[in-house]
Amino acid sequence: MRARRPFRRLAAGAAVSALLLTGASLPAGALEQFEFLTPGADGDLRGDLMSASLLRQLHEDGRGDPSEILAAAREDYARITGALYAQGYYSGVIHITLNGSEAAEIAPLDVPEKISGAAIRVEPGPQFHFGAARMRPYARGTKLPPAYRDTRPAYSTAIADAADAGVEGWRAIGHAKARIADQEIVADHRASTLDALILLEPGPKLRFGKLAIQGQERMRTDRMYEIAGFPEGETFDPDALDKVVTRLRRTGVFRSVATSEAEEPNPDGTLDIAISVAEEAPRRFGFGAEISNSQGVDLSAFWLHRNLLGGAERLRIDGEIASIAGDAGETGYRLAARFDRPATLTPDTSLFLTAEAERYNLVDLLIDSYAVGAGLSHIFSPELKAEAGLQYTYARAEVLGASIDYKQLALPVTLEWDRRDSTLDATSGFYLSAGTTPFLGFGTTGSGAQVKADARAYRGFGAEDRVVIAGRAQIGAVFGPALEDTPPDYLFFSGGGGTVRGQPYQSLGVTQTLGTLSYETGGKSFAALSAEVRARINETFSVVGFYDTGFVGAEGFGAGRWHSGAGLGMRYNTGLGPIRLDVAAPVSGDTGNGVQIYIGIGQAF
Repeated sequence: MRARRPFRRLAAGAAVSALLLTGASLPAGALEQFEFLTPGADGDLRGDLMSASLLRQLHEDGRGDPSEILAAAREDYARITGALYAQGYYSGVIHITLNGSEAAEIAPLDVPEKISGAAIRVEPGPQFHFGAARMRPYARGTKLPPAYRDTRPAYSTAIADAADAGVEGWRAIGHAKARIADQEIVADHRASTLDALILLEPGPKLRFGKLAIQGQERMRTDRMYEIAGFPEGETFDPDALDKVVTRLRRTGVFRSVATSEAEEPNPDGTLDIAISVAEEAPRRFGFGAEISNSQGVDLSAFWLHRNLLGGAERLRIDGEIASIAGDAGETGYRLAARFDRPATLTPDTSLFLTAEAERYNLVDLLIDSYAVGAGLSHIFSPELKAEAGLQYTYARAEVLGASIDYKQLALPVTLEWDRRDSTLDATSGFYLSAGTTPFLGFGTTGSGAQVKADARAYRGFGAEDRVVIAGRAQIGAVFGPALEDTPPDYLFFSGGGGTVRGQPYQSLGVTQTLGTLSYETGGKSFAALSAEVRARINETFSVVGFYDTGFVGAEGFGAGRWHSGAGLGMRYNTGLGPIRLDVAAPVSGDTGNGVQIYIGIGQAF
């Protein structure tokens, strides 16, 4: 049997706390020489040890007050020991000398008048591995960190993470007051192994008690309870509590939402919860711009009220001026309003009302459109949401000196599944949006349905995902009416920043005739594919190479036309999202023959 000894700190002075001197200040001196020696340590461990050192930081900052240097040196014993433990080194030896004397042996009140030289020497010794990594009692379904396993390196962080996971495992099945009762850790220094036993105290299984909310100013309390959807009387579940907080936060009304659990459960086995909120300013506005050498300049702005009627009702008004100095023809505009009321029917369902007026160019058509609608949106999970509505639209299209009226009642239904790690600069995950819009036409407008989908996927490679491959596929079709009877905004075009870069905006469509004259309009079938390789040069700049291709058909996918484009781009990381510059040219097709430039915020997709 191996000899064993209790787990303990071996570094001299590691338990000594730093003392700050008071009273008269001592003469300042410069720390002229500094050494940091780590014999036997690899590059990663050396980096962690140096990062832990306050003394090294003082030297790099050029600060040299003797009392500050001594306090930092004494603190470094504990900090460096912690860094060693974090990497599984439990027999390390640390020496920190100031003017040649061990810092731990210098009395706090006997500070030298000048400290000109300091040295840290860390001998890490062997890395320990877990002999036995255990926990009891163990809740069903607990997911322990992979690092807390027999024979794995005995990182102290793995023990802490496992203890947290053990507590959360019990809380997940209703034991809200689960806690760490004890830890038994024994090191075998001859075998360089560590046995760890985490002892948990689950406590009783509890149910949610009463909810108390405080801190609201303009927000009505009754609406807050409706929005929160607090599961009073149900078995305690941290995920359910997180969902309550998420519902309140996503209204946008609150700057912060914090929860606290009662210290002791009630005699009936329930646990009361308190929520404290701080409200945001009720109004917000913003603006944006996007530039393309073919589409011209698009300017947009919005005004938002987060809490219009005191129940988190949101009113947003958007305005846009599009295609300023662009090739598409007349400058367009858009004015839209949307009213949302959360917690309608269920805590995760919102009612919305919309109104919109728009003038825009669709190649040879100039369209004035007016629409009103109402519907419901539902959030199934943070990644999955759906929306369904009823919308009436009247549009007048002017082409070749003639006017065509379109009137339809539509039932748009959309589903969005977003598993990206970032909406503006994704490096992993996927995004899927799918929708169908059945519509009933009046007068000369046909009836049918539009179906479309947009799928995107991302995969990062290398250290910190410095290289990302991104792909996008789009598809759409209209079923039912003849092409000339289909509302023009349900038809599809290709070309431009959202489909095929390098080709002019909406340059690929189909040709229709009006009497003896012809004009360009959209097709009833559409497909587009895009691929990008994004490579990060440094923390600020990235380069992108991309290839896009698109298809539009008059009636189906059996016949139609393709075109494609490719180019290079630059990204400037602002911290909130990249600023995008893309330069592209046509590769195939007959719809373009020049370079296209795109500037915007966020990745192209």
